[in-house]
Amino acid sequence: MYKLMTFSESVRIPPNLFKLKLQAGALTMLREQYERTVIKPYGVIVSLQNAKIKSPGKVIPGDGAAYFDVEFDALVFIPEVNEVVDGTVSETVEFGAFVRLGPIDGLVHVSQLANDFFTYDKKNQYLVGRETKKVIKKGDAVRAKVATVSLKDSIVNSKIALTMRPEGLQERKERARK
Repeated sequence: MYKLMTFSESVRIPPNLFKLKLQAGALTMLREQYERTVIKPYGVIVSLQNAKIKSPGKVIPGDGAAYFDVEFDALVFIPEVNEVVDGTVSETVEFGAFVRLGPIDGLVHVSQLANDFFTYDKKNQYLVGRETKKVIKKGDAVRAKVATVSLKDSIVNSKIALTMRPEGLQERKERARK
């Protein structure tokens, strides 16, 4: 789920950014520090905007930078267990399909693709159902439900498990293609 949140923080603006307006300099520093990172209680920080300077600023002797209290908006993505999500298959492997959910990928294990037994076709790089002959390949639009979420210190180390087995998910996916 995407949320727009407001945060406040003291920001160090180095001298090389003094040529910019204060808000632009603060936003540059905040984006370098936070965008595409994970902050556990809030999720994946997707984008920052609307930086507002809330203090006159301070200069610390010996440090050429200026420090300002800044309030800013952050677009965050935090997947919630049992949330139904739409995504695109970004990769198929022997053990399942990775699904792009905006800023992060989730994994649908082969046992969670459908009520069928799926095998991996190495030559064509897709998963195929034994009984249904249903094919899941890179680029397919899918609908899944979030089963578990484990946000760690970075996007790479975070894990999201998805399932596509509940009845309504498969039917909606097929209707959406028509």
